[in-house]
Amino acid sequence: MRILLFLLTNAAVLLLISILFHVLGLGDYMHQRGVPLSLDSLLLSSAVIGMSGSFVSLAMSKWMAKKSMGVHVIDQPANQTEAWLVGTIRRQSQRLGIGMPEVGIFNTPEPNAFATGMSKNNSLVAVSTGLLQRMNPDEIEAVLGHEMSHVANGDMVTMGLLQGVVNTFVYFFASIAGYVVDRVLLRSDDDDRAGYGPGYYITQMVAQLLLSVIATMIVMWFSRRREFRADAGGAQLAGRTKMVEALRALQRAHEPHDLPGEMAAFGISGGMGSGFSKLFLSHPPLEERIAALQNQR
Repeated sequence: MRILLFLLTNAAVLLLISILFHVLGLGDYMHQRGVPLSLDSLLLSSAVIGMSGSFVSLAMSKWMAKKSMGVHVIDQPANQTEAWLVGTIRRQSQRLGIGMPEVGIFNTPEPNAFATGMSKNNSLVAVSTGLLQRMNPDEIEAVLGHEMSHVANGDMVTMGLLQGVVNTFVYFFASIAGYVVDRVLLRSDDDDRAGYGPGYYITQMVAQLLLSVIATMIVMWFSRRREFRADAGGAQLAGRTKMVEALRALQRAHEPHDLPGEMAAFGISGGMGSGFSKLFLSHPPLEERIAALQNQR
């Protein structure tokens, strides 16, 4: 249902843009200037390009996480710690009414954890060795509750689809900018060369870079919002005091580094930066997350 709603929303926005361009006569204007561009075809191709990468990434998310992070999946608990992890996540999944995720451990001294997967009933929750060594059971339970809330909220799917939507419009508007510069601004009336000149490719590349910065800020803003929601979910599963103490434990670890690459948005820690760089953070600062929990009624 979440995927269907995102696809319908994306299609509705694309349709609205297409209607707007036709009402304003932009298509006719570009054809009069010798720009052989079908806005409807460009919208469709942009959606295919923008969304396909996100769907592939989402479908491969568990496999990529296991390989990139070196996650050891617990098939059969080998010790008391692994048995406790599996048991805690099983209890939380039952409370949330979702399928039991795969449970794993990855080897890094930084305290961290993440959740990923194609759906809430096909997910992976993994914790670092550093988290197991540097947090007590109550704090770890809260961290697991935070990650399980991400799973139950469908955050992995939502983030993937949101990225696909913004990718669609980045490619669409960057292509239009390339067409306009190459075929309208740089060519004279007696220039009847076929195809695109270097102005198209250079402009499109530059436009994609600039628009991608704006798109990243949008995606990261949403990522920070969902972290507050996952903290609230962790507080419901494990207790608000445990969730606050877990975040304080992360603070004592001197603001641990983000997970590498695309896994950063799905970790428990993060929020390092100041000024303009804060717009590109996947997580709010820990002090803001703690304050939000303490102010809950």
